[in-house]
Amino acid sequence: MRKEWLGAISLTLAASIWGGMYVVSKYALGYIEPFTLIWMRYAVAFVVLFAMWWAFGREQIGRRDWKWIALVGVIGYVASISFQFIGTKLSDAHTGSLVTAATPAFMVIFARVILKERLTPVKIGSLLLATLGVIIVVGWHVKGTYFIGSLVLVGAAVTWALMSIYVKIASETMSSLTITTFAIGIAFVLMTPLMGVEVAASGLPNMTMVLWMSVLYVGIISTAGAFFFWNKGLELMDASVGSLFFFFQPLVGGYLGWLVLDERLDRNFFIGAACIVMAVTWSTLAERRQKRVRETRQAEERHIL
Repeated sequence: MRKEWLGAISLTLAASIWGGMYVVSKYALGYIEPFTLIWMRYAVAFVVLFAMWWAFGREQIGRRDWKWIALVGVIGYVASISFQFIGTKLSDAHTGSLVTAATPAFMVIFARVILKERLTPVKIGSLLLATLGVIIVVGWHVKGTYFIGSLVLVGAAVTWALMSIYVKIASETMSSLTITTFAIGIAFVLMTPLMGVEVAASGLPNMTMVLWMSVLYVGIISTAGAFFFWNKGLELMDASVGSLFFFFQPLVGGYLGWLVLDERLDRNFFIGAACIVMAVTWSTLAERRQKRVRETRQAEERHIL
């Protein structure tokens, strides 16, 4: 029970932090090109995570483990985050928060295909209820020039979902801190030539104090912190159940849009929020009941033997 609640708290923190990241990154992308901002983000995050890994989490990494670290780094931290930033720049923070909230649906599919997790009525019902909540909260306003950006954001959702499944596999032999640290390190190296091309074409950004604060937030809080919490949560929970916590991202993003950007917060926000919270609570409690039943059966079988 303690393990499940710790996983739930970790996933909620990660998704909530990312909800705020859309507001910050949209501002920063007005002055910094996407690949350059990602590179700066990973530079800050890797320094923080490597210091933590060196101080608290050093462990031996097997040759086969590097395969999973590389897949997490390339698919999640290079491809998905690049799609996310480019899509957000082409559309807006509102649309980015909504479209990437499709991630749980893809995670449920990948969890079934790759991890062979069972698709129960509760999982499907929770997913549909939370999806309805997101649509009610954020709405759907993709039109005109936002169309290409929205397609790119769909790519971000698919690749992040696939990466999350690989995190679940990798966590069987490595700690979340190790996976996050070195996957970001690989992503930093791979983003360097892309950043170099971008800087050669557009020049170095004119960094102000507010921009530096934005980069530090995105690097330390939204990357080092949130990536670790997300990976830790997936380590402790089934991927298909943990995926539902991703829906807190647009919920927090909508609230911060009202608080910081003076966006209107109407009745739909609270109705959608209730749907999301109900879906997550429903799936989490159902998972706990199923685990208790399995543990009781196993105990009875051992007693009989």
